[in-house]
Amino acid sequence: MKTRKTAYPIWNRLQLAKDGHLSLREQLLLFLRKGIADGSVKAGIRLPASRVLAAQLGLSRMTVTEAYGQLIAEGFLEARTGSGTYVMARIAEPTASPPARTGATIGSTRARALMGNDSMSMAPAAWPLTPGLPALDAFPYALWGRLEGRFWRRRPLPDLSYGDPQGFLPLREALAAYLGAARGVVCQASHIVITPGAQAAVSIATLALTDQGDRVWVENPGYDAAYRSVLLAGVQAVGVPVDKEGLDVQAGRRLAPHARLALVSPSHQYPLGVGMSLARRLALLQWAHDADAFILEDDYDSEFRYGGAPTPALKALDGHQGRVIYVGTLSKLLAPGLRLGFLVAPEAVVDVLCKVRNGSGHRVPLSLQATAAEFIGNGHLGSHIRRSQAVYAQRRAALLAAIHAAGSERMRVASSATGLHLLAELPDGLDDQAIAAAAHARKIGVAPLSGFFVGAQGRPRPGLLMGFGNTRAESMQDAVETLCRLIDRQQGSTL
Repeated sequence: MKTRKTAYPIWNRLQLAKDGHLSLREQLLLFLRKGIADGSVKAGIRLPASRVLAAQLGLSRMTVTEAYGQLIAEGFLEARTGSGTYVMARIAEPTASPPARTGATIGSTRARALMGNDSMSMAPAAWPLTPGLPALDAFPYALWGRLEGRFWRRRPLPDLSYGDPQGFLPLREALAAYLGAARGVVCQASHIVITPGAQAAVSIATLALTDQGDRVWVENPGYDAAYRSVLLAGVQAVGVPVDKEGLDVQAGRRLAPHARLALVSPSHQYPLGVGMSLARRLALLQWAHDADAFILEDDYDSEFRYGGAPTPALKALDGHQGRVIYVGTLSKLLAPGLRLGFLVAPEAVVDVLCKVRNGSGHRVPLSLQATAAEFIGNGHLGSHIRRSQAVYAQRRAALLAAIHAAGSERMRVASSATGLHLLAELPDGLDDQAIAAAAHARKIGVAPLSGFFVGAQGRPRPGLLMGFGNTRAESMQDAVETLCRLIDRQQGSTL
């Protein structure tokens, strides 16, 4: 005699909401449809009699009978005279699994677009000439440890909750005071949103201010991590050329006049190292006004200057227009591993930035925020910057001297009086990515300029980014001489 398969007790997974927006019958229908479709209610299973199921779920028998009848009409179930109600095999049969995709096609289109160079992970910090790093050997370890220890010793029970959605208020107050004095950015604590680093700040602002399919200006060449954040937001990145005056605003107007957002680094453009001229700054602000767009200003290492007066932030020119959102970070001032950044935004934009920050989980530990608040508020950041300035001036001079002595005929250093890296332009025809790869094999962390160009606009030109912030002066000469040998070897093979 053939045995009948009876439904196993899956009903304990059904949580009925007596006061929900769906009726009890609709909730039961939804549960059964989903279970049959995904196979958790197996093909050919006999369901409990309506009286039994009603008793198990605490429903009226009429509710269950009506649900069974609806599913029979839809083809999910079948009634067999004298036998009961069964799940239709043709509905619940599991479909064949799709063939496994090859490694080249795994992942979303957005994820695959991120393949290629990544300046944030190209070389270890210990390698000389790695760009993007401050002097990690100059980090104030003892002082920072004392300040963080003080936070934990006072047993801060309220501070161990989720905290303020905008970030720790004392930190925002300290940042507002610092920015007004150091960068000419006049703001209040209520205008600041704390983020886990500058890249997270770019991601939050892009998600908050753009819709999928919108167009966004990015510098070409430009900071690849910011470009990746734009791609992940599902918007279209439009590469706008950069020349000796910074972002070419007129070119941007031609390429995407109605873009929603522009990502710029006006004080020290990455990777070219140029500063945006006043005429270009005013033109950019005018475009934002005309297009009803926003400007995202990345001011990542402008505190470090080696000649001339400091250039105020673009945000300082914005006045009451409310077009510029300022991105700041402690990555270059202290250490990138701290993952502490912030946004300074017009009051009307702060709420939507907070919603995205909290919805995406971009929070910063309270212990880190509290330690940074004391460090900045008590004047330690200003002292650290002054000490670091002397270290960087020495290391920059050592790198320039090494290039002049060994490589002036092979590489031309573009002038830059700001920041923590230099750009060495190479002769046309050389493959800077091959040279950088060979340098990495010898534990020298230079980055190829051509890897920072976006799309087909502009012809990528060869060059090497050389970071001097985390490279001791005595290591410069050997590293530069090795690079010169690699350049000579490639030039000899192309003759």
